[in-house]
Amino acid sequence: MTLNAHAHRPGAVYITSAPDGHDIYIDGRLDVHTVPDIRDAIHAVIDQGTGDLRLHLREAEIGDATGLGVLVHLHRRATRADRRLLLVDPSDRTSRLLRGCRLDRILARRVSASTVVPLTA
Repeated sequence: MTLNAHAHRPGAVYITSAPDGHDIYIDGRLDVHTVPDIRDAIHAVIDQGTGDLRLHLREAEIGDATGLGVLVHLHRRATRADRRLLLVDPSDRTSRLLRGCRLDRILARRVSASTVVPLTA
């Protein structure tokens, strides 16, 4: 009998529109298996609207370097589209990963309705 100890939950993306941008909720793992679908869904949101992109990561888990890479890619793509990508409520593990890779210097998170701070604050 073989058990797969690394079974992953598929990544799900839920998107809601708001007057000042979009809220994007990611549920599940961000890894090599799920990133292509998640990236394509968020590309469509970036291209179709204006305002902030609030990426809610409470239920997301960074599974590998591809998961970190897509966050950087989405940040750059949003910047080119004159939009701002904000990480909302990342888990402690995700925050530690971003600090360890020094990505907290370019990716910001939202801690309240009106405050945006770097992840290290």
